[in-house]
Amino acid sequence: MRGLRRGRAAMAAVGGNSPPEAKDGEPQREVMPDPDSQWGHIENSDTGRARRMRGGESWFLVDQDWYKQWEVYVREGDEDPSTIPGCINNAKLFEDNINWQLKKGLVEGEDYVLLSTTAWNLLVSWYGLERGQPPIERKVIDWRGICEIEVYPVELLLAQHSDMDTTHTAQFSQTDSIDLVLRTAQDQFVVSPQEETRLWVKNAEGSFERLCNTRVSLRDASLKSGQLVVMETRSKDGTWPSQQTRAASSAAKEEEEFHGQPGICGLTNLGNTCFMNSALQCLSNVPQLTEYFLKNQYLDELNFCNPLGMKGEIAEAYADLVKQAWSGRHRSIVPNVFKTKVGHFASQFLGYQQHDSQELLSFLLDGLHEDLNRVKKKEYVEQCDAAGRPDQEVAVEAWQNHKRRNDSVIVDTFHGLFKSTLVCPDCGNVSVTFDPFCYLSVPLPVSHKRVMEVFFVSMDPRRKPEQHRLVVPKKGKISDLCLALAKHTGVSPERMMVADVFSHRFYKIFQLDESLSTILDRDDIFIYEVSGRSSITENTREDVVIPIYLRERTPARDYNNSYYGLMLFGHPLLVSVPRDRLSWDALYHILLYRLSRYVTRPSSDDEDDGDEKADVEGGKNIPKPGNVAGGSSQDPGPEQAGPSSGVASGSRARDSSPGPSHWPQRHGASLVHPASVNSNRTSDPFRSPPSPPAQPYIAIDWDPEMKKRYYDEVEAEGYVKHDCVGYVLKKAPVRLQECIELFTTVETLEKENPWYCPNCKQHQLATKKLDLWTLPETLIIHLKRFSYTKFSREKLDTLVEFPIRDLDFSEFVIKPQDESAPELYKYDLIAVSNHYGGLRDGHYTTFACNKDSGQWHYFDDNSVSPVTENQIESKAAYVLFYQRQDVARRLKTKTQPGQSNPPAPPACDPISESMDIN
Repeated sequence: MRGLRRGRAAMAAVGGNSPPEAKDGEPQREVMPDPDSQWGHIENSDTGRARRMRGGESWFLVDQDWYKQWEVYVREGDEDPSTIPGCINNAKLFEDNINWQLKKGLVEGEDYVLLSTTAWNLLVSWYGLERGQPPIERKVIDWRGICEIEVYPVELLLAQHSDMDTTHTAQFSQTDSIDLVLRTAQDQFVVSPQEETRLWVKNAEGSFERLCNTRVSLRDASLKSGQLVVMETRSKDGTWPSQQTRAASSAAKEEEEFHGQPGICGLTNLGNTCFMNSALQCLSNVPQLTEYFLKNQYLDELNFCNPLGMKGEIAEAYADLVKQAWSGRHRSIVPNVFKTKVGHFASQFLGYQQHDSQELLSFLLDGLHEDLNRVKKKEYVEQCDAAGRPDQEVAVEAWQNHKRRNDSVIVDTFHGLFKSTLVCPDCGNVSVTFDPFCYLSVPLPVSHKRVMEVFFVSMDPRRKPEQHRLVVPKKGKISDLCLALAKHTGVSPERMMVADVFSHRFYKIFQLDESLSTILDRDDIFIYEVSGRSSITENTREDVVIPIYLRERTPARDYNNSYYGLMLFGHPLLVSVPRDRLSWDALYHILLYRLSRYVTRPSSDDEDDGDEKADVEGGKNIPKPGNVAGGSSQDPGPEQAGPSSGVASGSRARDSSPGPSHWPQRHGASLVHPASVNSNRTSDPFRSPPSPPAQPYIAIDWDPEMKKRYYDEVEAEGYVKHDCVGYVLKKAPVRLQECIELFTTVETLEKENPWYCPNCKQHQLATKKLDLWTLPETLIIHLKRFSYTKFSREKLDTLVEFPIRDLDFSEFVIKPQDESAPELYKYDLIAVSNHYGGLRDGHYTTFACNKDSGQWHYFDDNSVSPVTENQIESKAAYVLFYQRQDVARRLKTKTQPGQSNPPAPPACDPISESMDIN
């Protein structure tokens, strides 16, 4: 019998695959080799049980009792046919014969043995597998260099978002990827792979968490058996069902029947978010970028591990917006999820303050790039100087180094290359480098003139203050402002004092040599006419210029109402008082004369009544003209009158002229009452008046009843406009090409940003020149309309003339050009971000050309309307988007493959074959 079995073995062919099927459906068994050969095949170290496990491969569980019986059969050589093992039977390892789940707590060597795939296939080919039983295949897990069999796989409950009560149980290895779970769910619920889906897992707390990175394993995602995994399918309108609130769901139902042009979709203003809406509309109308998201190409390139990125969340949030806007199912969408994501990763955009659309655009492009960066591990790359090498060689090297760390759809679409040249002013050392850029920030030609609005206050009380609009040098001085006003008024500049009036007081009184840059456009500037008898020379000064404030007495909220509160009102004055008339009586009459246009001079009886009433209401704390004279500031400081007053600020402390407290006292009643003022120009009732310095500040206090009877508030606030107010400084329009020329002009570095010369071994204010070496597929041009300095901020509303079509950059690109493909340097406009208004308030809108229809539209938050090309150019244009003409032709060929157009020329290869911009 033993020889007979060995004879059969000579005819047996030993295979490592599953046995072929017989005619009746049963596995076709192979002729068994002799027992010794069986043992050698199953237990050898190359393919059998003794071979070393490797991570990721499959091994099989076999019932221990069956294997022991087989082992006795092949080792002892028992020729009794009854000892021959039958089909492999693993029934003892299962809980039941329906679900075929393994029993809990099975132990290797006691309940089962492990066989490699080859050994398992051999045994099945010789003996077969019990009918109906599934093979118990398990994967090998390599856990930090230690391989082990995963006997009990992870059992997940799969469900759909639309029906989470109906679940399907599926088994996975801990080493399986989340992507396998997703594909299994798609197969189970018959969802096409073309439909975009995503997974959520239910935690122990009952909350759901996104499984964003589908490339990680179940172990890395910390998925355990019994957890519910929900698959969500994106709706036809581009939204996710999980993100729809009840209100949004109702609105979605209302728009179910709406079918519009894809891309013609407004964005709701969430509160000063027009800057964000404008940037999003511009970026959404960049054809190749939008197609990238609509075709789900971004899903394979999401970079969840980039420490410089945002865990893919910005890219996903932007993709959601694009899919909704280009679904054609919405008139307008609410970008609240995107706004929240932006605020989470960029705290400067938290809240609902107004911001800059270009700043948001810069953040978004950088965030999308890092979230979609194909480089998973960035290597250190040192920037190399040209060191005399040819530009072409250095440019190729620079671009290759850039792509070693940065490779994304943003780089493909928006990145170009500068040539930067620095020259040391001392040793003449020249440094040439090539640097990538994402957009061009080009300056606007700046006028050297400035328009300032001021109020001129004449010494003639009959003349109302005049509003003037003056054209002065932008870098001029206060004296230039006086000279400009003198041409309008005929008053000599020597008879003028310039002051900043704020909250009914002098915030600052300027000196003639101070710079005009310290005055902001929003400041209220008053220029006062003073006596011409004032002189800068200390010994020849004949007049004293006194600042005058007006205050009204109001009852203070004191428990016994024992004193009065005081409140400033009206416009302050600068009054010239002759030195020889420096007395209260003279000052009283001078003030009444200067105020005569809006203050009625009372009769003597009215004055007595008013003064008597003030004495009764105010008690002892009300200063009377007979015992309290004018006061002055404790700290004259730089806000005192400058040289134009005839009083030098540095000499006032040495002035020996008698102050107000030494003036002859005026006895009798008065319409108004003088009072001392402190450095805040307010009285302190509990402190005695300080000793007055040379330059007094006089506060004139009014009783409410007297003010009501004799002070005309309407007349006091009245002013007239000079003819010059109607004049507008015309700004000639500039061409966009002029701005680009300015961008490439040689400039000297600022003191705050010097360059370290490796030859001189010190920082130098070198000259710098930027040149355009290569340009990207889509060129973003930022017009620098906002100017910020230490003392001033302004917006340039210059009209920039920019072409809609055929913007030619061939004269600006210094790289040797391909003369046979001129379209590589020509661009067409596709979008414009507009800013209307000034610095403190403004509004952003967008002009954009739809990539499908070619029609221009105006996007103003929710509102979208068609426009013509002649409406696009305006003073509000802020950020321009241009697309290279060869790219437009290439995209058109892709969308219309049936046309017999000649193939588009190759995309601009800025640096030979190695600079892969496209």
